[in-house]
Amino acid sequence: MRYFIELSYNGKAYHGWQNQPNAISVQEVVEKGLSTVLPEQISIMGAGRTDAGVHATQQFAHFDTEADFDEQQLLYSLNSFLPNDIAVRAIFKVKPDAHARFDALSRAYLYRISLKKNVFAFDNTFYVKQKLDVERMNAACKILFEYKDFQCFSKSQTDVKTYYCDMMQAEWILKDDELHFVIKANRFLRNMVRAIVGTMINIGLGKIEVEELHNIIKSKNRSEAGFSVPAHGLYLTHVEYPETIKL
Repeated sequence: MRYFIELSYNGKAYHGWQNQPNAISVQEVVEKGLSTVLPEQISIMGAGRTDAGVHATQQFAHFDTEADFDEQQLLYSLNSFLPNDIAVRAIFKVKPDAHARFDALSRAYLYRISLKKNVFAFDNTFYVKQKLDVERMNAACKILFEYKDFQCFSKSQTDVKTYYCDMMQAEWILKDDELHFVIKANRFLRNMVRAIVGTMINIGLGKIEVEELHNIIKSKNRSEAGFSVPAHGLYLTHVEYPETIKL
């Protein structure tokens, strides 16, 4: 049987989602947990590969097993085994060909910026001391919808067949003493969200004119875009699937 697992994690202690030869990853810890509570070696495939230090309030992965188990009991046992910074929210059966990565219709991310110094948020938000022009930043968001090719925001030497992404949502929202960037697309390139946020911050600070974003995107050159903001402010928040994958 094939199962989907829904989980969340604080990425601070991990070198990203994907297994690494010399560093601990979220995938490695979850696979070890599943292989411990089930009587067989389990490998999982995630919906996306979050970078080192990036968090997820919703991530999905699939795994195959021949074991017979109660899903709620497995959920309890797995959460008991996993460390406090990884939590499993659901386990459910899916069709044999359902794929956590390729069947995802969209993915959404949140980037959190602290506008005031906050001793309780410094390790999960990015503190920006300078005043940001949110109106200019939201004007820049509208430009993103005019394009498909986002190579300028992709990490260099990334092994992908296309830099095309279908943008579905991009906006800045003021929430108390924080500024939140919400972005949704069918797929994302490596480092893409953090590069977009860095570019938007430069626009908000007046270092780049809003209309200059057109030239940056058309350049397809990573060096033309802004800096990459720290990973600890980034969260994978939602992965959407068609209902037809479920049994």
